[in-house]
Amino acid sequence: MTDRKAELAANLAQVEERIVSACAAAGRKREEVTLIVVTKTYPASDVRILHQLGVRHVAENRDQDAAPKATACADLSLTWHFVGQLQTNKVRSVTSYADVVQSVDRAKLVTALSAAAVRGERELGCLIQVALDAESGERGERGGVAPDGVEELAAAVDAAPGLRLDGVMTVAPLAGEYAGRQRAAFDRLMEISSRLRAGHPAANMVSAGMSGDLEDAVAAGATHVRVGTAVLGVRPRLG
Repeated sequence: MTDRKAELAANLAQVEERIVSACAAAGRKREEVTLIVVTKTYPASDVRILHQLGVRHVAENRDQDAAPKATACADLSLTWHFVGQLQTNKVRSVTSYADVVQSVDRAKLVTALSAAAVRGERELGCLIQVALDAESGERGERGGVAPDGVEELAAAVDAAPGLRLDGVMTVAPLAGEYAGRQRAAFDRLMEISSRLRAGHPAANMVSAGMSGDLEDAVAAGATHVRVGTAVLGVRPRLG
């Protein structure tokens, strides 16, 4: 086993232990939570190692890094998640490799994603990114739609050809009433998810929690956690 593979295997084992413990504490089954490894800034060689170690969900936040990496790993059985703020001029590229876009936060983006998905003859999963630091009608500091805009945006996704409404996503906010209160933030996201599922029962994906707060996300009920540093560590970045 190479040094890098051994390092990633050890890190994955630690993260797995954390998820197992968090599920046990919350009275949940381990299989209710999917680990997405955020591979942004790390090379395709790491993605290949992660696949060897059993990882099947990976995430990227910049198209210029993700597109060549996805091409280099096209032979692998992976689900690619796009989690970064997405400009409409990058949509055509992103829809060529992403299976799920977790950062849908405005109607213009829905229109662009739909057109690109139809053109590429693909079905693209979409999560509504909820900004818990945004006032009504505004976008969040790190992207996302204010909570009162979720239903309207979800309806637009649900009606758009080529798109599939999968659920909601959030990033624990750095400002506002939920700053430093990750568990409260994730509980609020679960409330929003419950309301959404009343009208869209299949939209049951809840993506929340990262390396530092995955336990809070699991406790709140997240179905997917996005972990980067805790798996990949700190090492020289690409570019």
